[in-house]
Amino acid sequence: MSAPGHRPVFPITRADDVARRRFLKLMAASTALAGAGCKGPPSETIVPWVRMPESAVPGRPLFYASAFVRRGHAHGVLVETNMGRPTKVEGNPEHPIAGGATDVFTQASILQLWDPDRSQTVQQGAELSTWPAFEAALAARRPGWARDGGAGLRILSGPSSSPTLARQLDAVRTRWPQARVHFWDPLHDDGAAQASRLAFGRVLEPRYRLDEVAVLLTLDADLLGSGPASLLHARSWADGRRPGADAGERRLYALESTPTLTGAHADERLSRNPREIAASLWRIAAHLNIAPDAGQAPDAQAARWEAAVAKALDGARGRALVVAGSTLDPASRALVHLLNQRLAAPVDYIEQTALGDAAHAASIAALVADMHAGRVDTLLMLDTNPVYTAPADLDFARALARVPLSAHLGLYRDETGHAARWHLPLAHGYEAWTDARAADGTASIVQPMIAPLYGGRSAHELLVLLDGDGPRDGLALVRATWRERGLAGDDAWREALRIGFVAGSAAAPVAVPAVTLPRRPAPAAAAGLVAVFAADPSVDDGTFANNGWLQELPRPLTSISWDNAALIGPASAARAGIASGDRVRLRVAGRMVEAPVLVLAEQAEGVVTLPLGYGRRAAGSVGNGVGFDAYRLRTTASFDAAPPLALERLGNKHDFAMRQREFDMHGRAPVRVAELRRGKPVPTEPPEPPVPEVSLYPERRYDGYKWGMAIDLNACIGCGVCTIACQAENNIPVVGKEEVMRGRAMHWIRVDRYVEQHGGRRRTLFQPVPCMHCEHAPCEEVCPVGATVHDGDGLNVQVYNRCVGTRFCSNNCPYKVRRFNFLQYANERFESLKAMQNPEVTVRRRGVMEKCTYCLQRITRARIDAERAGRRVQDGEVVTACQAACPTRAIRFGDLNDPHSAVVAAKASAHDYVLLEELNTRPRTSYGARVVNPDPEAG
Repeated sequence: MSAPGHRPVFPITRADDVARRRFLKLMAASTALAGAGCKGPPSETIVPWVRMPESAVPGRPLFYASAFVRRGHAHGVLVETNMGRPTKVEGNPEHPIAGGATDVFTQASILQLWDPDRSQTVQQGAELSTWPAFEAALAARRPGWARDGGAGLRILSGPSSSPTLARQLDAVRTRWPQARVHFWDPLHDDGAAQASRLAFGRVLEPRYRLDEVAVLLTLDADLLGSGPASLLHARSWADGRRPGADAGERRLYALESTPTLTGAHADERLSRNPREIAASLWRIAAHLNIAPDAGQAPDAQAARWEAAVAKALDGARGRALVVAGSTLDPASRALVHLLNQRLAAPVDYIEQTALGDAAHAASIAALVADMHAGRVDTLLMLDTNPVYTAPADLDFARALARVPLSAHLGLYRDETGHAARWHLPLAHGYEAWTDARAADGTASIVQPMIAPLYGGRSAHELLVLLDGDGPRDGLALVRATWRERGLAGDDAWREALRIGFVAGSAAAPVAVPAVTLPRRPAPAAAAGLVAVFAADPSVDDGTFANNGWLQELPRPLTSISWDNAALIGPASAARAGIASGDRVRLRVAGRMVEAPVLVLAEQAEGVVTLPLGYGRRAAGSVGNGVGFDAYRLRTTASFDAAPPLALERLGNKHDFAMRQREFDMHGRAPVRVAELRRGKPVPTEPPEPPVPEVSLYPERRYDGYKWGMAIDLNACIGCGVCTIACQAENNIPVVGKEEVMRGRAMHWIRVDRYVEQHGGRRRTLFQPVPCMHCEHAPCEEVCPVGATVHDGDGLNVQVYNRCVGTRFCSNNCPYKVRRFNFLQYANERFESLKAMQNPEVTVRRRGVMEKCTYCLQRITRARIDAERAGRRVQDGEVVTACQAACPTRAIRFGDLNDPHSAVVAAKASAHDYVLLEELNTRPRTSYGARVVNPDPEAG
């Protein structure tokens, strides 16, 4: 089996004059690559999930409980394997944070595992090398460390919460007390740590109990859409917002500089720049008699809004919460801690779950200073890419060139991997033993699903090489950590692996002292424009830049795919004489980058948001050269305050790949909205006239199963995880930017975004749209070959081997949910990507129509199990991929002939409706109206 993407290095001629040693290295590397993609399960014993059989059954998947670790925190998952091949990730329903849900990064981690662009060999500079050669180079440094206590040794790690890594680093410090350990996360919130020290005298992390919150105020904080606890936050908030819930009259206020999923879901939202948000916070505190008078609001709208928020917070003491984001200064965030304390907010504080110093920017600056001064002779970089992500004024690459031995351990030979003396392949999280903590401190032992595809090693296995002795096996290293922590017996160990986390390991809340009023910082000078740096919702900090699923996923609030854009408000754009698509030159602190702009009405005026993670030079074949690199404008000073920005129009245009370009509903109300009045949802529009039941279609009865879906738009936050989950489950291909621009994206479920103007308020509304599975399906009547037909359960199915590609069905579909394979989008080249595919789902050929099938393979599997047991399929036994992934449980699916099913209960709601009901297509998919709770005093 040939290695995916590997360029052959033979034949070698005499003219090449290759030395014997290099010849052997090349042979060894080629042999290793030849085995890539043919790996089986790991040699160690791994434990299936608690509800699965102990042994594999051909044709049936096995699930293993583990964790996906992103930015140092664990997300509890169940990894589906088919005959030893990991093919799908689901959320672990028992995990306290995941609760059965996932985010887009967790779903796309399977594609990252099988990515043929992953690092496949050890390299010394431009030369292929081996692990033993690196070990020899490292061993040569030990005598010097023994003499000076490791004064020249430095370790730079990416974000981590691993107890095993913490134990190993403590051992390094003990053996070589002069060595130094640094951590670097470009998205780390240094200001939160400073605020905690101001408020409590030490670094603590807040844990919000959103299920107890009635009034929530977020200040530039995307509580529902990002962060290690976002799945729990989204689920808790959505559960309390459902009509009829005990806390159904909850209200969310959002004050933010750039649009977020939290702001889109808010009942009252106001956009302001970070300086004005901080000033507004101090005025709200003054309204509550917690802070001294902070002056007048700049305009009448802000004054009404602040007074209404203060009144709502005051009236909900014990159930009111304020959350601040990273753009606020530390003193203002310390004020938030004081506000929550005075309001008796439902928030607990725990010890820091992440390893290392809380000030990442200062830590990496100290490392760079040591490198420039010649105090570093050995630098190990563990799963981090500082050449690309470090503050631009530090010039990490130039400092790295002064280090005699630098080694980079990473999934890809990225920008840092090219600049380092050595690059070492990192084992993926599904290939190696490790451990990590979730946002609440719950620890997971991460067990591998498959042996390393490309000979990679974990950070634990690399750190062992510093000693030169001791166990090198990852399992032994992790298990030694947990023996010290009381998980000594085999039964306890197996139970932790079986359920996916260590029971009872969550961090206990700590008592905090009374917070004193911080000194208000001097108001920042007004600037024409300021820059706000933000993680991209699809590629994060750039870690996922080579992931085609995530690159093609439309960004929830801009609909852009395969790109990033400088976001600017309408008035700011008008003053600069620019429009969406114009290319501009941006300058921050003397540094310059060129970028296209996108004008967003939700963007605060005076603020330019710069998404990070693009402009990669060594991401891989998918991510290289996509978008612009905002890190080039980000300096150490940017971590303390939003820096002034200068903008210059260049005069040329940029074409965005946008899946949706029209966001106005034009009076047709595909998303219906109801306002909560006196505890009851009241539609904001007059009800639609009833549709006559008369039809030319023959009526059919479905006495067996009758599958249907209900999507609660009141719970949907527009995150898009349903789209990626569907893509992973159904072998949906990536088509690329040019095809997306032609309208040929293949996603079987899209998330439409609409903007509604009502009562002086501008609202963002989301609507997931899969196939409607119409009872009276317009697509079926026009298919000349009977490729789209109804089955015995009333599902609108697509018979791929009948389809001849006339596209009549797509033309006749009013919902535009059918996708045509214009080109051969499915992978036919890379063996590793073939191994990733779900064997239960056909890989479609060019020239056929495809669409959502309600995950027919899952229905069939459940029906077979039920028939073998002599019973009907029970409610909850069939869970579609989109339903399983949804963090807010917005999707219900089941048998409409079961009167006790959750989907029947959802459809019985007075606010349930079907899309384009006037067409009388009678869809099996229906929607619950979005319910908002506006504050009449804030408008």
